[in-house]
Formats: sequence, structure tokens, C-alpha cells
Amino acid sequence: MGFDFKYSVMWESVPMLLVGMKLTILITIAGLVIGFVLGALTGLLKISRKLLFRKLAGIYIESIRGTPIMVQVMFIYFGLPMALGMRIHPMVAGIVAIAVNSGAYIAEIVRGAFQSIDPGQTEAGRSIGLTHFQTMYYIIWPQALKRMIPPLGNQFIISLKDTSLLVVVGVGELTRTGQEIIAGNFRAFEVWLTVALMYLVMTLSLSRLLNYFEKKMDINK
Repeated sequence: MGFDFKYSVMWESVPMLLVGMKLTILITIAGLVIGFVLGALTGLLKISRKLLFRKLAGIYIESIRGTPIMVQVMFIYFGLPMALGMRIHPMVAGIVAIAVNSGAYIAEIVRGAFQSIDPGQTEAGRSIGLTHFQTMYYIIWPQALKRMIPPLGNQFIISLKDTSLLVVVGVGELTRTGQEIIAGNFRAFEVWLTVALMYLVMTLSLSRLLNYFEKKMDINK
């Protein structure tokens, strides 16, 4: 007996999947905003003149980059509550996991971007009377930001897809919603195909948006 593909199952699944998709986007945005702040600070600490700051930043970056995000999610949701004596909401755990994980990779992006700027730019800023902070803010940061956009775009897409791993702690994002639908209609092929297409729409849209900003910054430089 041949497989009976049903388009109707895909259309019927869309409304529920859109709810999960919204949650996926929310977790991704919240996690990446926090992750960018964390990563920017850590990246700057990594190139600090103080050895202690560089060491602390290095420990964080290598610890996160050297362990799977699945383990990090499980540790945050199941491990930390035992140590802290308090329950962590699954969505909070998901946002924290995305933030902490992306922050480590963004830190290296920030570090690389800043170190790629000609040191003469800093010397020029200081020579005209700017403070170290003003030099970084007005001269170095704008140039570094342009160089960060392509790798940041890749990291944003990776983090968006990583939200699918939050299914292990019961977060009702897109993948989890797909599982719940399949548990009711047993139509795995159609549902997972729809889920995959929705992820594809999100990642392609994000890529186009980042390309737009990259071209806009190139025009205005």
C-alpha cells in the first residue's frame, strides 16, 4: 500500500504551528539580545589589558564552546534548580541557554572584529584628544560593527535553529508544537515537512534582512 500524502494535514497544522513559531521567534530575539550584550562585554574583556579579565573571559568562552548546547539546556533547567533550591520556568531556561550559548560565540566575533581594526585608528583618535572610551565609541566600534554583521548573521540563524533543542525541557516552540500535533493525527511526514518549511522561511527572511542592513551600511560608509 502506497503512502497517501495529504496537503490538508499541512494546512490544518499551520494555525497551531504559527503559535509555536511566534514563541520560537520570541525566545530567539530575547536570547540573542541578551547574548549580544554578554558577548560584546566578554569580547572586550578578552582583549583587555588586565590578565584577570582575559582569563575569566577565556574560561567562559571555552567552557560554552566546548560543550553541546543540549547539555547546557539540561544543566540550566535540571541542574541549577537543584543547586539553587528553586524551580526555573522552561521558557526562562530556554532564553538563558540561548543567551549564554550565543554570547560565547558572539564574544569571539566581537574580539576578532576589534582586533582587525588597524591600531593606527586608536592612535589617531587619542592624538586628537579623544578619551579611550570616545575613541572606541566614535572610531573603532562603527568600523568593527560593519565587520561583525556577516558572522553575527550566521550566529543568529544558528541560534534560531538551536531553539528546537528546547523541546527536551517542554518549551512549546515550533518543534514541540509539531510533536504535539503528530501525537494527535499520526501524520509525521506532513507535519514535519510543514515545520521544516517554517524554519526555512524564518532563516531565509533573517538572511535577507541582514543582507539588507549590510548593504545599507556599505553605502553609508
